[in-house]
Amino acid sequence: MLKARNSAAIVAVKDIARARAFYGETLGLNLAPDSGDDPTVFQTGDTRLIVYNSEFAGTNKANALVWGVGEEIESIVRDLAAKGVTFERYDLPEATYADGIHRMGDFRAAWFKDPDGNILHINSGN
Repeated sequence: MLKARNSAAIVAVKDIARARAFYGETLGLNLAPDSGDDPTVFQTGDTRLIVYNSEFAGTNKANALVWGVGEEIESIVRDLAAKGVTFERYDLPEATYADGIHRMGDFRAAWFKDPDGNILHINSGN
């Protein structure tokens, strides 16, 4: 039924203007050609990220979005840190943590939050 259909990520925010600045300027995402103000739609790879206003923004305590960035993870984390992004540190079994990145063998992962507290995740997968 849905296996051949495209999907999109959707994230609730409290302030669309602040979210547009974070996702557009800090993360470097481009607005989709058909984007409006609310919801705002960003292009991210071959998918779309829909950002909309909600009183429930930031209440999810799990990953909201994930990007597999492969070997670019270190450079992306450095670039985001230079833009003021703060990375989360989690106590994960058998993981080491340095420079914003958790390392579990060859797998690397970093978590950070958007201005509304939505948890965003990048990892060394593709």
